[in-house]
Amino acid sequence: MEWLSLLGLLDRLPSIFLPFCRIIAFFSVAPLLSEKSITLRLRVALALVISLLITLPSVAHPVALFSSQGVLLILNQCVIGAALGISMQCVFAAIRLAGEVIALQMGLSFASFFDSGSHSSLSVVSRLLTYMSLLLFVSVDGIVWIIEHLADNFEQLPYDALTPLTERFVGLAQLGGAIFSQALQLSLPLIFMLLAVNLALGLLNRMTPQFSAFVIGFPLTLLIGIFSLYQSMPLLLDAIQAMLLNQSQQLLLIFSAS
Repeated sequence: MEWLSLLGLLDRLPSIFLPFCRIIAFFSVAPLLSEKSITLRLRVALALVISLLITLPSVAHPVALFSSQGVLLILNQCVIGAALGISMQCVFAAIRLAGEVIALQMGLSFASFFDSGSHSSLSVVSRLLTYMSLLLFVSVDGIVWIIEHLADNFEQLPYDALTPLTERFVGLAQLGGAIFSQALQLSLPLIFMLLAVNLALGLLNRMTPQFSAFVIGFPLTLLIGIFSLYQSMPLLLDAIQAMLLNQSQQLLLIFSAS
């Protein structure tokens, strides 16, 4: 075939480089693929393979990279890829925020570790929910969905044309605003449970002043919080799966808009 020859690859080099810029920017911030365990060489190789598979079977579009139009196209592709990756991180940001709220109510906010994925200190509960969500994301073929969504995105946003992104960025900003509501939905049952425990301890302290609520309050709150988290884990996983599916539908609606 012509497009498999060396001269054909050289002619298509500008058309391959533009999708490569979008894909490598996406891989730099996307869930799982942005982890430190995924080396830079692996990201570059995977981005190059996907860009070849996307551009080689299609009709070549001559693009002058060393021009003002070419520089704008490169910047446009990098912004689109980074925006896609950040939008997919919204669900995991909501899960981390829910874990921090639950840990604060349980009294486990002091037990924090550095997380290489979010580049910040996360509590034990937040790390637990994050790892569970990542395992769930892999079990429902999340990596395949990411690559499929990235490939379909080139039909909605062609790489050889400057696409106006104002409306889509507004939709992504609104999607990012849902982080707080989703985190509240995940943590609300445990918040009410621990609030009831604190109210009961407060009433008990008022009824029997000789009873020290501060001595027994912390271990009791911690034990009830751990037991409630254990009992609610299946419900949390179902809620996280529903959030991932809803996120994929919202992204399709945003980027399919004309």
